[in-house]
Amino acid sequence: MHTHHPGIGTDTRTAPAAASITAQYRARYRRAAEGAGEPADLLPVTGAQRRFLLARRLAPGGRPDVVPLFFAFPRAAVDLDRLRAAAGHLAAVHPALRARPGVLRGTPVQRLAAPEAQVSRVRPRPGESGADALRRALAAWSAEGPPLRCFLADDPAAGEPTELLALALDHVACDEQSLGRLSADLGVAYRDRLDPGDAPAALVAEEAAGYREAVHQQLAAEERASTPRSLAYWAQRLAAARPDGAAAQDAGAASSDAQPPRPTGAAQVRLPAGAHDGRAMVFPVLLDACADIARALHGTDPYGMERVPLLGYPWGGRPAAAPPVLGCFLNTVVHPALPGAGADAWWDDLDHADTPFDEVVRAARTAGAAWSGALDGLLTFEDLHRRPPLALGDAAGREIHVDGRPLQAPFAVSVSYGTELLVRMAWDRDAVSDARAEDAFAGLTRLLRDRLNAAAAAG
Repeated sequence: MHTHHPGIGTDTRTAPAAASITAQYRARYRRAAEGAGEPADLLPVTGAQRRFLLARRLAPGGRPDVVPLFFAFPRAAVDLDRLRAAAGHLAAVHPALRARPGVLRGTPVQRLAAPEAQVSRVRPRPGESGADALRRALAAWSAEGPPLRCFLADDPAAGEPTELLALALDHVACDEQSLGRLSADLGVAYRDRLDPGDAPAALVAEEAAGYREAVHQQLAAEERASTPRSLAYWAQRLAAARPDGAAAQDAGAASSDAQPPRPTGAAQVRLPAGAHDGRAMVFPVLLDACADIARALHGTDPYGMERVPLLGYPWGGRPAAAPPVLGCFLNTVVHPALPGAGADAWWDDLDHADTPFDEVVRAARTAGAAWSGALDGLLTFEDLHRRPPLALGDAAGREIHVDGRPLQAPFAVSVSYGTELLVRMAWDRDAVSDARAEDAFAGLTRLLRDRLNAAAAAG
């Protein structure tokens, strides 16, 4: 997901050296679109989409980064044909669900295709649970095909008759805001028994125009954020970074090129949310605690020097004036886990959080940091108040978590914020031993609980 090559979108043969990566990409896209006659189905890609598409090309087998939501329903509560029609209706309405990545004259683009959504039943093999079956289906995800796919599996291991539903999207097509709208729209389409033919032409045209406007506004915002001042800020901020790079193997973890990766490890804890103001209060405390744990987890390099792990977290979103369409508009902000940096540095980072990730990588390398763009840890924060529960007809899905899926970094921490904090950590067991990861998670829990209590006491 976050593997990166700093040269994406850059054409040094035709663009001035001082031009930002986004400015160069926009100029290349305009030339390519004009040369092709500016077809109506052609669109540029946002900075986040460029990053995910490059990561897809570099990943083994070209596998996309997939964002799944998992729900448990009573057995036989979900009508698969009705769900297939509802998902097809969403694909007809939302351009991001019809978009397919491509390359035009060397330039990454997206083209709008005919609406399609894949909805299928996955039957557990002997000895498999429903979660096992869904993990297997997601692992077999092909880059070819629609960005929206649903998989339904019986769960023979459950104590009562249960089916598990995976609602999954290619990350190129969605961000956190998109997930909320997707859940709501899918429930409405299922309730009203809508199918692709029920998408009014006026609504389809309106959504297509809104998506086009949002993508172009996002690119304009990214170009405005790529100022010399912001680049100088990130160059200074990351100059001392000493990331793991390829994430050196933990001595206690398995390491064998001849064996497939093992399922990832996982741990979770629930903490009281208190009276904190959502992201603005909880997130800096969480980021600071994760930075402490990242330093402990990654340790020192082969020369005995302490590493400065680089964490990545999504922040921001589409410009305020952009239509609220589905799509991928979140930037990944880099946080160097420097000792004593604390939340104060994070507040300064927010002044430059719109600087595209590839610009930040280039700025760091200009400052002398030997960084490829790979991240040592990931942190996500989801406000559950922004996403309604998934209801299919008379049945309300209970959201669950299915662990064991591949990660794009040695470890990842995710927090769901609602009436309480659900803190979850997953780790690559081929890079970090279970014992070391579990110790790190215990430390994270202690630090987070202590700092939240201290923040609450401070008012």
